[in-house]
Amino acid sequence: MATNIMVTPWRAAASKVSCVFSQVRADSCHVMLSPAWSARVTVIPTTRGGPLCAIHRQYSFMTNLTANALWKGVTSVSAAGKKRGRGKKIHSKSVKDLNRGQRLGTGRANIVWPGLNAPVFRGKEIVEMRQLPPDPDREAELIRIRDAMDKFRPVKIPPIERGWTGAKMPGRSVGPPDPVGDEKFEGFDTKVLEFKTVFTMSANLGRKRRVSAFVVVGNGNGLAGYGLGKSPNGKAAIRKAKNRAAQKLQFVELYKNHTIYHDIFTQFFYTKVFLKRKPEGYGLVCHRAIRTICEVIGIKDMYAKVEGATNVQNITKALLTGLTQQETHEQLAERMKLLVVEQREERDDLPVVIAEPSQCQQVRDKIAADEEHDYDMIHSKGRVELIKPKSLPFYAKFDSYKKKMKRLAAFRNQRQRQIQIWASQQQ
Repeated sequence: MATNIMVTPWRAAASKVSCVFSQVRADSCHVMLSPAWSARVTVIPTTRGGPLCAIHRQYSFMTNLTANALWKGVTSVSAAGKKRGRGKKIHSKSVKDLNRGQRLGTGRANIVWPGLNAPVFRGKEIVEMRQLPPDPDREAELIRIRDAMDKFRPVKIPPIERGWTGAKMPGRSVGPPDPVGDEKFEGFDTKVLEFKTVFTMSANLGRKRRVSAFVVVGNGNGLAGYGLGKSPNGKAAIRKAKNRAAQKLQFVELYKNHTIYHDIFTQFFYTKVFLKRKPEGYGLVCHRAIRTICEVIGIKDMYAKVEGATNVQNITKALLTGLTQQETHEQLAERMKLLVVEQREERDDLPVVIAEPSQCQQVRDKIAADEEHDYDMIHSKGRVELIKPKSLPFYAKFDSYKKKMKRLAAFRNQRQRQIQIWASQQQ
């Protein structure tokens, strides 16, 4: 006997569904509904108002989804969570050593190579190259060994390719910029100066995470430029930064292809940089960011001192601003209408003319009294590097040391004064 019963689902109390039972029992019955409302109804007999029906669903997301989908839903991060920087290490892939299990000279074609995977002599006989029967278990064994590598092992970087601090990006080389059409950046190299994670707050996404990369590009022959790139992905940020740097190349004059022309003082906001030219073989004695930039430009010998803020971007901007504004010997001679004379210690400070103007100023009265003639002070803008005084030795208070200093006072600066007299007589 078919019985019509009105069943009201819990989630849709306002909508009623009519169900037809094929069989009614005292304990339970099956209800034929649409797939969205497929359920099991338990009929409980009562003394008043007919039977009481309780609905039970026969399905849920636990039965509809696979085990991989359920596990991914528990362990993964939502799209909104990824934008906020959550779950950074969930999707990190383990590095597998594909050389493990491989043997030198052995591949898919199982061949004996004397001297490579087999000895040249076996007893008194010479081993000849021959092909062995194929090994069907070789590929399966390699797959088994690679699947067993479940632990994460960081990739070892060769010492030459390492940055300033181990395996971190700052100081590392990332190759030339991407070609533009048919133009390729041959001979150019890119060095990372700054690689960090930055966040911005937005109204829709909240805290938005991105990677910021600051790089410098150069060809080692005077051309250089810097660029800043930001992206949610680190590789995309580096690519964007080096392509922008390639669009803003600047040319730097080099003295004999190894140093700068003169001492320079440059400043960007609160970062002050003092640059001093040095003879060949001196090397680069400076901040690590300045050393990396000089290697990209092609400067081999220079001393640099940074005072104030040591922000990498400020140091780079101050350095390239000062290098592009330096003046060659010929330009200085034409501007001041005077001879540019060089004095070196190895030549006992004998003056040597290295540049002269097309029209020299002969009248000495026309030269201003306050005009600076020291080549190292012309471009220093009146700034001098802060040199901290050395602490006195412990024996400076002894009476014997004071007597020695009084005895040597008559000969103090004697050699320097003698060289100055020789130089003045040669003029």
